[in-house]
Amino acid sequence: MELGLYTFAETTPDPATGRTIGSAERLRDLLEEIELADELGLDVYGIGEHHRSDFAVSAPAVVLAAAAARTRRIRLTSAVTVLSSDDPIRVFQAFATLDLLSDGRAEIMAGRGSFTESFPLFGYDLQDYDRLFEEKLERLLAIRAGERVNGLPVEPRPLQQPLPVWIAVGGTPQSVSRAARLGLPLALAIIGGSPRQFAPLVSFYREAARRARHDPPPPVAINSHAYVADTSERAGDEFFPSYAEVMSRIGRERGWPPVTREHFEASRGVEGALLVGSPEQVTEKILLEHELFGHQRFLAQMTVGSMPHRQTMRSIELFGTRVAPAVRRALGGSATTTPA
Repeated sequence: MELGLYTFAETTPDPATGRTIGSAERLRDLLEEIELADELGLDVYGIGEHHRSDFAVSAPAVVLAAAAARTRRIRLTSAVTVLSSDDPIRVFQAFATLDLLSDGRAEIMAGRGSFTESFPLFGYDLQDYDRLFEEKLERLLAIRAGERVNGLPVEPRPLQQPLPVWIAVGGTPQSVSRAARLGLPLALAIIGGSPRQFAPLVSFYREAARRARHDPPPPVAINSHAYVADTSERAGDEFFPSYAEVMSRIGRERGWPPVTREHFEASRGVEGALLVGSPEQVTEKILLEHELFGHQRFLAQMTVGSMPHRQTMRSIELFGTRVAPAVRRALGGSATTTPA
């Protein structure tokens, strides 16, 4: 199983100090985090696309290109590209360029994303999301296959043939069915509830892929909030303040209740969605989820809010030196899977 990380590059206030990190500082820290992940042998790093003041990255391919120049082997993906409000020609060109710069390590993870600001920003109606996504995904895949646009080739062409495209979903059967029908790898975000409740959705995806004559089915990734510290108590104490601040603030926008420490502790229990704890606890939870899903990739979002950089670096270090080797040993050193 591939193991990696992803981030939204938050520029939110530090709950302990009240200081808000600037975008330039956050991006410098982010590149150090990606470098460390590469040095530790992690497989994938993903960066989200957002168009808000509390996130530093609106153009993931640009930041990933900077990371490509400072890394050697880690795969570099968006997490996600908000395809409905973007131009599929430009998306392909940006990630094909990244693929060339990284010597064939680029991927696109296409989806709706966590927020909707890109739709009014670029003059789209959010009500048209599904239609736009369907149309633009079809165009992106046609371009990937070599289709000309208005009689002209879309250049440059990537090293990877084809350039990997994943579909990112939050749990809607319609999105899962689309990915299965097209034979595209599925990235499932589990950030709330119980992972167990998502198992039927993954089974549905694989069955639908087989019915669409994609057998064996494409890979599945699980993307979750995760954090590792030397002890369980320390992990909870370090991760909770920023996590609670961000999730409670977003909750106010969406009508959710505020996050309490009691809710947080329940969520990082065996049946909860959070993978926050000691290396042994996080390892155990990844393996429990692997029993549920049989997935080929796990990505951890370690910064939910502005975590202190040194704490994030320590979490990455423990994930790379303690969690990843233990998971790989437990799974028999299974080979990593790069999607077509």
